Amino acid sequence: MILRAATEDDTEALAAIYDHHVLHGFGTFELEPPGVAWMEAKRRDIQGYGLPFVVAELGRKVLGYAYAGPFRPRPGYRFTVEDSVYVAPDAVGRGVGRATLAAVLDQCAARGLRQVVAVIGDSGNAASVGLHRALGFQDAGVFRDVGFKHGRWVDIVMMQKPLNGGGATLPDGPGVSLG
Repeated sequence: MILRAATEDDTEALAAIYDHHVLHGFGTFELEPPGVAWMEAKRRDIQGYGLPFVVAELGRKVLGYAYAGPFRPRPGYRFTVEDSVYVAPDAVGRGVGRATLAAVLDQCAARGLRQVVAVIGDSGNAASVGLHRALGFQDAGVFRDVGFKHGRWVDIVMMQKPLNGGGATLPDGPGVSLG
């Protein structure tokens, strides 16, 4: 498995993976797949902020991806990002999520960021919660019944991982510039 930065050539595969999770899961609260153009704009935006967007590839097939995006748009949040990780249905359980998210965390740490927040759809999503715990995230809370998808109310699980000393030290770089 090769880990690398996502490129425009990956966009259709990224969109197909995301579309599957939109239609069949709770990892995103989208109700309709947003399409290839939306995914390409997302990739460009993330990388335009200087943030990582990592794909896992095997035999020229994209198995999954992870990225870090701005947590909130106001400048006071510039040292905090939110992670996202999605794995192709036929690659689940093969370490793709762990590998891509670990690479994203390493790149965020190298950039001098201080907090990574995970907003996990569905408190029953043991795989995502377990992945984040395995990579050092701690529970930060649960927002109950804040989404409605696939005919039921859905919680979100909030988790958090400090980087570079987290809030115990002052930042030593510019953080994420939102424009």
